[in-house]
Amino acid sequence: MDYEQIFNEAFVLKFIKFCMVGFSGVFVDFGITFICKEFLKIQKYISNAIGFTMAATTNYMMNRIWTFHSHNPHIGLEFTRFFLIALIGLGINLLIIWTMTGKFRVNFYVSKLVATLLVTIWNFLINAYFTFA
Repeated sequence: MDYEQIFNEAFVLKFIKFCMVGFSGVFVDFGITFICKEFLKIQKYISNAIGFTMAATTNYMMNRIWTFHSHNPHIGLEFTRFFLIALIGLGINLLIIWTMTGKFRVNFYVSKLVATLLVTIWNFLINAYFTFA
């Protein structure tokens, strides 16, 4: 396997863009969650789910247009793949945090940082080679 062909400049640029989009998704997630919970008085877990869904949706649109330049006409299938990968990533994130904090007594925020880094790599690679391939 030729790693120079896989990890070329274009690939690294896509990863940087993917991370920037993901970072913007944090603001969408927290902002929508806050509005739903504090102003609309929606139950906190439902508010959180709405925030997550809106962030995943805006992340999909931005990654489709800006990061991966997708012209796939099957937008519904592409979005479904992206969203399922995000849900799996959320599950992996929770599993890592639960394992690190519960089994190994690692600080919650250190665990969350490790989980976020690993899931970002997971999400990028699966989306690059499956969703937007």
